[in-house]
Amino acid sequence: MSMTREAKQEQIEFLNDKFKNSGIVVVTQNTGLTVTQMTQLRSSLRSEDAGMKVVKNTLAKLAAKGTDYEGLIDLFTGPVAITYSQDPVAAAKITQEFASDNERLVIVGGSMGSKVLDAAGVEALSKLPSLDQLRGKLIGLVQAPATKIAGVLQAPAGQLARVVGAYAAKGE
Repeated sequence: MSMTREAKQEQIEFLNDKFKNSGIVVVTQNTGLTVTQMTQLRSSLRSEDAGMKVVKNTLAKLAAKGTDYEGLIDLFTGPVAITYSQDPVAAAKITQEFASDNERLVIVGGSMGSKVLDAAGVEALSKLPSLDQLRGKLIGLVQAPATKIAGVLQAPAGQLARVVGAYAAKGE
């Protein structure tokens, strides 16, 4: 079943948009994944604002030209799909977790902008915390001192005076 010229152009434009607007693109080879497995992977990716697309190699190569992801062109051989996300860790993390549980999905490599990664590079990246996880940790760090200060300030005046006195004595 061949694609019409319009369908090919739409694919190129879609892929070009993903290459221009993603923080990471991971290239995978998937031989024999079931529809259910593909649906599970896509669902996991969607939950983290990431996506997946099975690509036609010639169209993917055309779409990558002139973008930061031009370095991926050599990886587009065989039955290929890409996973992508704006978060530079999300697509790598989800794809790596899925591939480690399923030998039919093989990570070939990827790219963070113009920085091309091999499969080991994608795996190393997948072990880093995602942007959301980092934001959560940062908020936790910021909130902890504030809650301690609020607790001290809510103490009765006598206790507050003792606490301030204790800190003053420490400083001598």
